[in-house]
This record gives sequence, structure tokens and C-alpha cells, in this order.
Amino acid sequence: MSRKFGYDRGQPIDRYYIERFLDANADLITGRVLEIGDNAYTRRFGGPRVTRTDVLNIDPGHPRTTIVGDLATADHIPSDEFDCLIITQTLHLIYDLPAAVGTLHRILGPGGTLLTTFPGISPLSDDRWADSWYWALTPLSAVRLFGDVFGPDNVAVAAHGNVLTSVAFLEGLAARELRREELDVDDPQFPMLITVTAVKPRRA
Repeated sequence: MSRKFGYDRGQPIDRYYIERFLDANADLITGRVLEIGDNAYTRRFGGPRVTRTDVLNIDPGHPRTTIVGDLATADHIPSDEFDCLIITQTLHLIYDLPAAVGTLHRILGPGGTLLTTFPGISPLSDDRWADSWYWALTPLSAVRLFGDVFGPDNVAVAAHGNVLTSVAFLEGLAARELRREELDVDDPQFPMLITVTAVKPRRA
């Protein structure tokens, strides 16, 4: 139906789950917030709770970009800088994934929260990101990856979607072409989208 994740038919199914996740955690989007690509989700879900918004891109020249860098090698970003990080559909594009998670932990302030998402069951990109689509994680690998850095008690991992939404997403259908009761069933055997909430512990 579509080779563009359903964008040409409406809202992609994975974006339905991403926005459901951010809406459920909107109270954590507060203070100084860093987002990848643009700050649309920061503004939409953080609203007046956000005091400053920053945007990170790997290449310069993108509108609203305040920081240019690669999360795997971002030593120029100060430590303990942000209250919330919104990292959607990005980490699977970074080859040195453990280094990127280490950076996210380092730049997050004590008590701050990382909200991140990445594909589970998904087509691969055929656009500019095709040459850097390195990883497909599972909920179990996410638990290990983030738990090793943030501590297992500070990480919550969830799988979203089911066999129907996974097939529909692979075919390129849009979220509007499924019923709400079909979208809102989460079957852990078919993790179409994986979300992680990780909190950096406060210092003793």
C-alpha cells in the first residue's frame, strides 16, 4: 500500500503509539528539554512546563537546531544539562548504540527522564537513513541496554502493537485505517514499537 511507512495515506501506525506514549508521560516533559530533529513533540506535550527547548541534529542547517552532533561522540554537550530527553525513532540509526545511551545518561540531569522509542517490527527506510539503519531491538535487549547504564530499577520498557497492527504497518497502512480497539491492543509477542522510560537517579 505504501513504501513510506504510510505517511502518504495519513498518520503512520508507529506514530500513533509514539504519541500515545508521550501523552501518557507528558508530566515528565518539563524544564530544559532536548529533542532530536525538531521540537514539535516538546511543544505539543510539554507546553508551559518547558522552560527551554533544544534541538539536536547530526547535520547543520536544519531549522530550530541548537546543537549539532552525533550522540555516540557528543563530548561537547555538557553533562547534567537536561531535565528531559525526547529521543524518538533515532537510536537504531546509531551504530555505537551503547555509547549513545551513555551520552544520554551523561547529559541528563539527576532526577531527569529519558523518553525514547525505536522500531520493533518495521519496514526498513529507503530514504537518506537507509545507509544507517543498523539495529532492530527487542524489549529484552532494551531492558539490558538501558538497565546497564541507568540501573535496572530506573528503567521501564514497553512493547506496543499486535499482529494486526504489525502486518498493517508492514503493508504501509495508516493509523486511520484501523479501528481504535484494534490499535489499542498490545501483544508482547508482536512488538511493533518499543518505548523506554529511564530516570537518572538523584545523587545521594
